[in-house]
Amino acid sequence: MKRAVYLKFLLAYVIFGFFSFLLVATFSDLLIRERVTREEAASLYAEAGTISRSYATSLYTSESTVESVFVQLHSLSSYLSASIWIISPSGTVLLTSSELTDLSNPQVISGFTPQMSGTYYTTGDFFGQFSEQQLIVFSPITSGYKIQGYVVLMKPLSALSQRVNSYLTIVYISVALIFLLSFIILLFFTEVVYRPLQKIIYATEQYAEGNMHYELPVESDDEMGYLSATLGYMAGEIAKSEDVQKKFVANVSHDFRSPLTSIRGYLEAMLDGTIPPELHEKYLRIVLNETERLTKLTNSLLQLNNLNTAGIDVNKSIFDINPMIRETLETFEGTCLKKDILVDLILTGDEMFVEGDQDKLKQVLYNLIDNAIKFSNRGGTITVETNVKKNKLLVSVKDTGIGIPKESLSLIFDRFYKSDASRGKDKKGTGLGLAIVREIIRAHGENINVISTPDVGTEFIFTVAIVDDDEMETVVETEEVDEDEGKKENNSTDTKETTENHPAETKNTAADE
Repeated sequence: MKRAVYLKFLLAYVIFGFFSFLLVATFSDLLIRERVTREEAASLYAEAGTISRSYATSLYTSESTVESVFVQLHSLSSYLSASIWIISPSGTVLLTSSELTDLSNPQVISGFTPQMSGTYYTTGDFFGQFSEQQLIVFSPITSGYKIQGYVVLMKPLSALSQRVNSYLTIVYISVALIFLLSFIILLFFTEVVYRPLQKIIYATEQYAEGNMHYELPVESDDEMGYLSATLGYMAGEIAKSEDVQKKFVANVSHDFRSPLTSIRGYLEAMLDGTIPPELHEKYLRIVLNETERLTKLTNSLLQLNNLNTAGIDVNKSIFDINPMIRETLETFEGTCLKKDILVDLILTGDEMFVEGDQDKLKQVLYNLIDNAIKFSNRGGTITVETNVKKNKLLVSVKDTGIGIPKESLSLIFDRFYKSDASRGKDKKGTGLGLAIVREIIRAHGENINVISTPDVGTEFIFTVAIVDDDEMETVVETEEVDEDEGKKENNSTDTKETTENHPAETKNTAADE
């Protein structure tokens, strides 16, 4: 199994760690070094100010000797780890903290200037006096409102580097700890995302190989759990559809093979003389019945296929459903007489206008009544009843037949489904009638339910939308307008025909004369 996602995530983790160290090492060094330099410069500047106001000033006022000032500067230099120089405005070194200056031959700094571009410190080699870079601060020595010289404190930047490095060490250790702690994210990703993903991929491979009954072992309340549950549900539905497909093929094969076998057997028997000529008519009628059964099965298959692929083309109109129910019942009159079945018709109102496809709703009623007669015992009763509930008309077809077993109630609308009682009682059924009924009712946006008790009877109830009075008035007005327009068109046509006929009549009369 490929581990591309995991390797990419691991690579991203390593890249994250590398660039984190790189950025921290670069910017932290600059920021910390700048911060330490400013803090040290501020400290040195404060000390330089103190020196210029005390020791250096006393040197110019002759309150202290050069030797005593040197001792003080030397002590301060050791304490501050910095060099302390007192320089005249012209650049002459008057005193240093490292040694006494020979005033008879003083050291002069060429190009000396205390200007620092608006800052109180600078860095450099102090006009070439040091081989190492120094942090330099200046503080003027004033006496009599005049600058007499400058106190200059210089400290090697290398001494600051030790302090900077100590801070950087703390930062690096912190970053390393954060990087190690972030490894928990990698572990979390491995356990929560990668391992479940591996299981899901393996499951999809099993499904691709046809093992739809493989159970996906991922149980969690997050997106991975939802994904695995969805895949498991999908696999279960595909497995069910495969079972339905196998059952479909088996049922179609059975329902086609049985009548074909009968037809072939009877025809061969008539050809080889097994069936005498005087009985040919009887068995030809049987063959004809079997061909009608095949035709009915083929038409039902084509119809159901069209319903599922292109959808049902419902041409809704407003019509009175009561005459339609009566006409449908009349088609079963002969069958009911043969089985001595009593039909009880209970209709709500003399007229009941509904909206729907009249032909398809008639087919629904036909299939339900046909089933009721098929599964009713001799001398039974079939009740067709309508009731109004809110804006719906409930149409009920109830029989006193053999009923439907409880375990079969949820399957009767599946295509080709036949209960054992159905298959034993009537071999002519295709098992598609109720499937077609359900599709037609669904296309109307309505519902159909079934209530059944074995050895007591079955009742199918479906709903149809009722047309209210306002809609009926609109329909009536529209029909009246259409009728008026039709009359006007007819009158126009009659007038035209009359006008056209007059010359002909006149011509004929003239010819006769």
